[in-house]
Amino acid sequence: MSEPVLLVDKEDGIATVTLNRPKAMNALSTALRNALAEAFEGLKNDPTVGVVIFTGAGRAFCAGLDLKELAAGGGMLEGSIEERKPMADITGPLKAFDRPIIGAINGVAITGGFEFALACDILIASTEARFADTHARVGIIPGSALSQKLSRTIGIYRAKEISLTGNFIDARQALDWGLVNRVVRPEELLPACRALAQDILSCPRDMVQKYKNLIDEGFHMTLADGLELERKASTKHFQSLQANTIATRREGIQKRGRTQQK
Repeated sequence: MSEPVLLVDKEDGIATVTLNRPKAMNALSTALRNALAEAFEGLKNDPTVGVVIFTGAGRAFCAGLDLKELAAGGGMLEGSIEERKPMADITGPLKAFDRPIIGAINGVAITGGFEFALACDILIASTEARFADTHARVGIIPGSALSQKLSRTIGIYRAKEISLTGNFIDARQALDWGLVNRVVRPEELLPACRALAQDILSCPRDMVQKYKNLIDEGFHMTLADGLELERKASTKHFQSLQANTIATRREGIQKRGRTQQK
């Protein structure tokens, strides 16, 4: 019996989603992409899940589209040119998910795998992590936001260096350039992600979802439009606030602050 191409484990409000094609460096075959779409749809409809940790099995996070499948004329290249449909956003299932996704980058994140990393909300990298955009070398134009989001994340000059050379950057350089939040030893990767997920879960669930969505919507706007978006959202939310709710949450914040200062 063959291993499933995707693993989903749920515990204490955290779902760990693991790409499970280690021998193929977790390359995105048609079967894996379909499994991802189905899994994230299920997680979106599961109210017990507050945070997702997204990672890969083995030595790779994700090597991108399955070039072996594509080279054989399979997957998105099936049929004649006239019959082909525009390439769908492979990271769509992650972008449609309304709760935080922590990317646990355990190894190489290449091209489509790089796009999956950028689709996460927070990135924690292992010291073994490396990033590369090989779209130009393979002869494919990205369709999942890499050409636009990378430059907005690390700056246009650094983004051009990565994308126009296809060269790798290691975890330390990714940290220095602001691509990842932090770098930890391989054995600390998932524990660090779980600890961060627990911190997120300690906040009111509805507020986390609203705040994530506000940040994401504003990211695609000009600063002026983003500020107006925030003003409207703040006004609408403020009208629903109750004094006793603020008092209860204030007590929790003070208690947590005292604990963190020890």
